[in-house]
Amino acid sequence: MSTSRITNGIERAIIENMLDRNREALIETARGLSEADARRRLVASLTTPISLIKHAAAAERIWFQRFWAGLDESECDGYSNRDEGTFTVTGDELLADVITEFERASQRSREIAARFNLDDTKDNPREGTVSMRWTLLAMIEEFARHAGHGDILREQIDQAPHRKPNP
Repeated sequence: MSTSRITNGIERAIIENMLDRNREALIETARGLSEADARRRLVASLTTPISLIKHAAAAERIWFQRFWAGLDESECDGYSNRDEGTFTVTGDELLADVITEFERASQRSREIAARFNLDDTKDNPREGTVSMRWTLLAMIEEFARHAGHGDILREQIDQAPHRKPNP
């Protein structure tokens, strides 16, 4: 999704635009990578370009589909019978499919968020009472952090010694 820049105006439009910009920034850190590079482990954790996007799709489902919409896990987009919070990507998942999964989950999040006012609240067992505003801002924070991780991984992948420089 191409996002235009909204830097002034109504609060909701600014927040939603910033979230979309961070979603796109995260995708861009992995776009165009080979399947092997998307899975390359350059840090001790399971953090790879593809796993960051997989994790972000799970965050979308957890916060918007599960928490705000109250859907059962089996009703969520991209539901798989595993821990939603992990960075685990199976061997048969392709980068393009994981990006599509994240984009689909993001679109569903937009639709769910539109049903609520920024000041609407719900009780969360871990965070206490949270508003839709808080949720949107938390997702901005989450995706910006992971886009930064992705930027560093992409820099390492693109500069890896085994790669031949472009002529």
